[in-house]
Amino acid sequence: MPKVPFWAQILGGLVLGVLLGWAARSGDVDWLVTTLDKIGSIFVQLLKLAVAPLVFFAILVSITNLRNVNNAARLAGRTLLWFMVTSLIAVAIGLAIGLLTDPGSGTGLTPKDGAKPEHSGSWLDFLTGIVPENVITPFTELNVLQIVFMAAVAGIAALQLGEKAEPILSLSNAVLELLQKALWWVIRLAPLGTLGLIGYAIAEYGWDLIGKYATFTADIYIGCALVMFGVYPLLLATVAKVNPLQFFRGAWPAIQLAFVSRSSVGTMPLTQKVTERLGVPKEYASFAVPFGSTTKMDGCASIYPAIAAIFIAQIFDVQLDFGDYLLIAFVSVVGSAATAGLTGATVMLTLTLSTLGLPLEGVGLLMAIDPIVDMMRTATNVAGQALVPVLVSARERILDREAYASAKSSPLDEPLDAREPQVAAAAA
Repeated sequence: MPKVPFWAQILGGLVLGVLLGWAARSGDVDWLVTTLDKIGSIFVQLLKLAVAPLVFFAILVSITNLRNVNNAARLAGRTLLWFMVTSLIAVAIGLAIGLLTDPGSGTGLTPKDGAKPEHSGSWLDFLTGIVPENVITPFTELNVLQIVFMAAVAGIAALQLGEKAEPILSLSNAVLELLQKALWWVIRLAPLGTLGLIGYAIAEYGWDLIGKYATFTADIYIGCALVMFGVYPLLLATVAKVNPLQFFRGAWPAIQLAFVSRSSVGTMPLTQKVTERLGVPKEYASFAVPFGSTTKMDGCASIYPAIAAIFIAQIFDVQLDFGDYLLIAFVSVVGSAATAGLTGATVMLTLTLSTLGLPLEGVGLLMAIDPIVDMMRTATNVAGQALVPVLVSARERILDREAYASAKSSPLDEPLDAREPQVAAAAA
């Protein structure tokens, strides 16, 4: 039988999901709605199952891998700097779009339509919530920020111990390989997960909801598209001096999986593989990508809270001034780590609203539309997480430009052990 490329499988699941969702809603077919919901929910549960241990071991191993990289401190600093620069550009674009389009006008929504979220973020919670009370709770409650903290401490301690920590590092590498292999099987189910997630969204919310939030939804998609297909190519062409089209050709498998899975962390193994295929050294990519997957979110932490804050301010008839816009930019650049996890955008939005003094009930206005805008947000997150390692590698002259120029196919279109020789050798 002819082999169907993974992107075609995803596209097929997307189209079939829309058709089934429309049929379920128009025909009021309850069993089909339930089936679509269960298919999508099980796929997300499988992704969540691997998140906690994957983040811990990925961060731990990535920190220890820096010992094999020349100028590790310089690379880490440059990575963080570009995270902040691109976040600042993204939030500026989000603010500009929100001010130009007035997304909260004409929606028919009122403050009574809002509701406080169950979980909210504040600067105090952010600062005090980094350190866990014990080592078990962060894993059971999926508190990714605390998991990142523990992994970073363990990684730094392992570096200090040197050879004494080698048994732990060998075990950590083996566990990480095991987790990535298992998650790879889940990723293979992405076409089926796409069918369920998209189908249920259409069946549950229909097109009427999108119409009510048309301006807001369009703003998020346009803002993310401008960053992903405007800012990123410009940076690739001017800073890295590489072909932007080739970047998207190599990174597209991770971007499309992020779009349907709505999980930056769940996409992390694939993001790292496509980043390596784009010529970024494995030792550096294994640090930059896991670090970015938990802290680098141009879609969720920059574009979305900027436009959402303007939207909510207009619904609640609150006037924002220039100082408020500066606060939004500050929260987006500094508070990005608060978005760690699968529900990061909600935490980031509540953090932004509480900083501005806007009512947290405004979050409830956006929960219904969240699954639809979250797809584009997450795709932008992952594109940025692959972009920064390429920029830094190019500037530091460690990018393999031949590998970059030849990156073309998705790792999912071929067996895991049939990757390029240099990647396979590094993983051995």
